[in-house]
Amino acid sequence: MISGRLKSLLVAAFSVFFVINSLPVLGQEDHENNGQPAEQHGEVKKPKLFDANEVIFGHIMDAHEFHFLSYGPKEHQKHVTIPLPVILYSPQRGLTTFMSSKFHHGLEAYKGYMVLTEHNRAELGLDPKKFFVGSIVPVTEDGKFDSTVKVYDISLTRNVVQMMLALIVLVWIMLAVAKRYHKGEGVTSAPKGMQNTIETVVNFVKDEVAKPNLGHKYPRYLPLLLTIFFFILINNIFGLIPGSANVTGNIAFTLVLSLISFVVIMFSTNKHYWAHIFNPPVPMGVKPILVPVEILGVFTKPFALMIRLFANMVAGHILIICLISLIFILGALNQYVGIGFAPLSIGFTVFIYFIEILVAFLQAFIFTNLTAVFIGQAFEGEHHAEEAH
Repeated sequence: MISGRLKSLLVAAFSVFFVINSLPVLGQEDHENNGQPAEQHGEVKKPKLFDANEVIFGHIMDAHEFHFLSYGPKEHQKHVTIPLPVILYSPQRGLTTFMSSKFHHGLEAYKGYMVLTEHNRAELGLDPKKFFVGSIVPVTEDGKFDSTVKVYDISLTRNVVQMMLALIVLVWIMLAVAKRYHKGEGVTSAPKGMQNTIETVVNFVKDEVAKPNLGHKYPRYLPLLLTIFFFILINNIFGLIPGSANVTGNIAFTLVLSLISFVVIMFSTNKHYWAHIFNPPVPMGVKPILVPVEILGVFTKPFALMIRLFANMVAGHILIICLISLIFILGALNQYVGIGFAPLSIGFTVFIYFIEILVAFLQAFIFTNLTAVFIGQAFEGEHHAEEAH
């Protein structure tokens, strides 16, 4: 509750700060130039200042590389990255594979393709609503956009690679724990180390999530709940590593998880569940109103799972980046103000970062618990029938 209120307060403060500081600048530019480009007045174009929007979306969006840091002057900036394989298929050009480093961070085209940045997208004249930064588009030999070529991007982006790494870590941990149990550790003696930690979490999910919501059927669904919990938790923690991908902050990731939960919920339903939806126990005059609401509720449950996880993980990452970006934003206005604000910004960042570690566990628990609640509701009528019998 406290962390949620603090996040809302900080986001509101930053929003007001950015609006107040951006409006006078825009108004001043329009007034001085009278709506004319700067070149017509003989003015020298000022160097581009720090773009917080580019940094924020560059972090939360998917990419074809892991980017850790950049240094040096803007014109000759050097980047510390891990390039990833680019796999493209075009009916006109066939299959093309190469490493993303061939693009040189959007400065060059390679094999007739170019990765979009804010700069080259404007040069190509592409619509920002249709062509997103980080997308790969076909180009001609003279560097123009080739609209006659259709491209299917099946590359291993950083979200895909990080999900694979999370899956490998999850399987490795579980196999290591299972191997210890096979040797008798934790059976004839007390569990130790990682085995003790995993056993504690498994018992918590079983006793606090599965049993209260699923009753005697909990063993059937416990493997699913444990997989969801650990997979979300590992991806949440990986996302807190600087330079990594925010996988759980990707709407496609949460969409697939919610669809899996939706399928399991639908296969767990019985006649009591559907009778409650299409023939709710309410007066006849209320049924025409309540039945559409109940039908809509079938689909809003997985939608709520998807949005809740996505919004919470994105909000935390944006808040951390905003706090750090304030140093550079204020430093661009006045160097001493930026230096003076740096300790305060770093202090808040560290505080929010520790809260995000708590949120990583909390959101994994909430998604798992709500999935168990919705599955339990699917055969709730069956529970009532057994109790009456």
